[in-house]
Amino acid sequence: MHALDDGISRWRRVADAIRADIASGVIAKQLPPEVELAERHGVNRHTVRRAIAALSTEGLLRAERGRGTFVNAQPPRVIYPIGERVRFRENMMKQSIEPSGRLIGAERVAADARQAALLDVAVGAPLHRLERLAVVDGMPMSRSTSLFSVQRFPDIISAYAETGSITQALQKSGVSDYRRRETRITAERVSPNDVELLQCASDAIVLISNAVDIDMEGNPVQSVRTRFLADRFELSFKPDAD
Repeated sequence: MHALDDGISRWRRVADAIRADIASGVIAKQLPPEVELAERHGVNRHTVRRAIAALSTEGLLRAERGRGTFVNAQPPRVIYPIGERVRFRENMMKQSIEPSGRLIGAERVAADARQAALLDVAVGAPLHRLERLAVVDGMPMSRSTSLFSVQRFPDIISAYAETGSITQALQKSGVSDYRRRETRITAERVSPNDVELLQCASDAIVLISNAVDIDMEGNPVQSVRTRFLADRFELSFKPDAD
């Protein structure tokens, strides 16, 4: 590993640690002096300054000349329930939040082995791939990639473009209701392709949800991969009633 890579790793680790301390309340209003932070994290002051600069770019911190570095008040995270029924618009409206969905890309692709297994189609079967951006009160919140069988849902792209809602698009395509079969969550740093779309820092953390939705007869409807910005969303898991 090159020295430059080591340096990048160190300042990112320090930035993540400061971010975590702010989220937990360990750091409430003002950052400790740079020398104290450097000693606490076992790095030099240059590394601390770089971490602070990154957090300032995110809007988490602000520097006041002659006074120090302070924590900016952050809007509360949007709570997003993950359960058997996952509906973006419905979940937001329950919290008195005005949501919108934006179609940012669509194409036809051939199902690979994994996609074929998830959607119960043959390998190589044509799929619609929809790229969507979820926006809440004008702020980009998440990016999703959904896959649908072309044979079953030939008009899903135009239906979504018209309605801005997957639920309504599926209703127009003959699926009156659906539920979540499975959700798997991981986390990673935001990809370069998503930084501009999500209007976030280049090292922001995203929660990755890989899920499969099925109709009420148990047939796969869509597979969807969603990238939630960790500092804007809080995923809530609750047991579903029988």
